[in-house]
Amino acid sequence: MDWKEILCRRLVTPSTSPNKKKSEQELKDEEMDLFTKYYSEWKGGRKNTNEFYKTIPRFYYRLPAEDEVLLQKLREESRAVFLQRKSRELLDNEELQNLWFLLDKHQTPPMIGEEAMINYEKFLKVGEKAGPKCKQFFTAKVFAKLLHTDSYGRISIMQFFNYVMRKVWLHQTRIGLSLYDVAGQGYLRESDLENYILELIPTLPQLDGLEKSFYSFYVCTAVRKFFFFLDPLRTGKIKIQDILACSFLNDLLELRDEELSKESQETNWFSAPSALRVYGQYLNLDKDHNGMLSKEELSCYGTATMTNVFLDGVFQECLTYDGEMDYKTYLDFVLALENRKEPAALQYIFKLLDIENKGYLNVFSLNYFFRAIQELMKIHGQDPVSFQDVKDEIFDMVKPKDPLKISLQDLINSNQGDTVTTILIDLNGFWTYENREALVANDNENSTDLDDT
Repeated sequence: MDWKEILCRRLVTPSTSPNKKKSEQELKDEEMDLFTKYYSEWKGGRKNTNEFYKTIPRFYYRLPAEDEVLLQKLREESRAVFLQRKSRELLDNEELQNLWFLLDKHQTPPMIGEEAMINYEKFLKVGEKAGPKCKQFFTAKVFAKLLHTDSYGRISIMQFFNYVMRKVWLHQTRIGLSLYDVAGQGYLRESDLENYILELIPTLPQLDGLEKSFYSFYVCTAVRKFFFFLDPLRTGKIKIQDILACSFLNDLLELRDEELSKESQETNWFSAPSALRVYGQYLNLDKDHNGMLSKEELSCYGTATMTNVFLDGVFQECLTYDGEMDYKTYLDFVLALENRKEPAALQYIFKLLDIENKGYLNVFSLNYFFRAIQELMKIHGQDPVSFQDVKDEIFDMVKPKDPLKISLQDLINSNQGDTVTTILIDLNGFWTYENREALVANDNENSTDLDDT
């Protein structure tokens, strides 16, 4: 019988003492007692009749507390053993070399130019001979993924070998990063990543020239890029998966190349010239040599044409110490201004522009920042530009969903976020935008003159 029906019958049953009437509160209490009793029986009965609940595996394991030293040590040792086992499952250099010889031996003619090819039948034969470690690579899925437009239904041996190398490298790197994951939760804290990069420095020939006294500043510079772009919510930790998925680790490990070109070094944030450039700029701005930057000192950054209202916002929103900015906060500032097309950089600047904390920019916000540009134009003897014209241009560029509001997502979707933010915070940037047609024409004239000569 259903518990609801039992409860209803019990409530309508007359009292054993007809002369004694129960109060309304007593009836409510009795009703609640009966409800609790019958519901508990019904619920318990359901639980016992379903055997499936007994087979659910345990999926949560509590992390050891700080004072549980033995459990912490056990966890660390077991993780180390696990990672060592995973490392042994990967192909080593000798095994990779043997795989290449096997692939080359089983190539399927004709070649495409100088590129050797292999069909599916020989692909499977190589898989049988290559050993158990290679089994995961010799599947129909992998072959289909690398199959493009070959009329004989073959894949490039070089492309397949590069695919295997890439997979092995990713697993090796993941294991290497996991060794620094103290919590064992699949993410690295700032101190974890600092230790990883510090121990990586001796293996990067392009950093041989760095003095050891500069190591701490280099590590801070390198780690900051990871956290600025991969930790937008500023949680203080980054998933190892995110580190592997982005290109930053590739840029860092590119420094293993002893013949890396000068151009590549200049565009690589992690190179020694780049790190020394950024730190050198910081020292040059620090006029009073106290190791921190005041608002007045930061105003000399770049072309020294950023507006005061924007700099005010920087020092109000960002972490400062007694009103001055340290090197780590300065790195966030530099990364935002040097990468204005990136969503993380736009998010940084948008937060400074959103003075009302409404989550969007309206006409008031735009006017507030552009008025400072107009004032700088007057100081430099330039004729101020009408705000209405600039406002209309900004809304035309962004094309926001709401015609009166510009959200961060609107800026990102428009691919014009770098232009819009530059117009609002930097006089030199606005002047460049305003005179873009004349500058293009001048560049064309210069190129024509060079061709004539």
